[in-house]
Amino acid sequence: MRGNRIFVALGAVALSVCGCADAGPQTLAPPPQIPKITPPTTPSRVPLMVDRPLPDDCELVVSADVMNATLGQEMPGEPRIIIGIKEPGIGKTGKVDCYYGIPEKRGLTEAKIVIGLSTYVDDTTAKTRLAESVEAERAEGAKITEVDVGKQKGTMIEGKDEQLLIGALGKSTFVVRNRNNFVPADRLAAVLPALAQQAMTPPV
Repeated sequence: MRGNRIFVALGAVALSVCGCADAGPQTLAPPPQIPKITPPTTPSRVPLMVDRPLPDDCELVVSADVMNATLGQEMPGEPRIIIGIKEPGIGKTGKVDCYYGIPEKRGLTEAKIVIGLSTYVDDTTAKTRLAESVEAERAEGAKITEVDVGKQKGTMIEGKDEQLLIGALGKSTFVVRNRNNFVPADRLAAVLPALAQQAMTPPV
């Protein structure tokens, strides 16, 4: 701004010295065109599943807001987390379980949805443990179906009192349990994969 002021003052002096009082009106240059920037529309975040480190908070697994939105209703109580221990004998390096929908002053067995994440020493061990779980459920008479979980595959296991969606991604496994037929059978294929996908997506 100071440079502009100096330029104007010198111009005025030059006019008074040359006596150019008869000079015609000067044509002002048009103002520079300022490009219009349109802010991009914010897209809804699509969960990107990764072989993630185990979180230490249920809000980092599936937040209460996401859980409520996915189910289409507000779950009672606060999510509770149980952090498991390592089991070297089966190659398990860690485990967390998050319990959702526990009524006030009730225990973990009253949870409506349970999401568990586990990590293993390598990819092969994770897949082996997953396959063993599927076969154990099959032996108990559960219905076994392969379903899409994002760009991954999962296995839907429908038992009498509980329905599970399990899968493996790298060294990690995930399981989403629907307790006591809380989610109706006709919504299982939509709800459980959505929760599993979110559980394997680190928050940004």
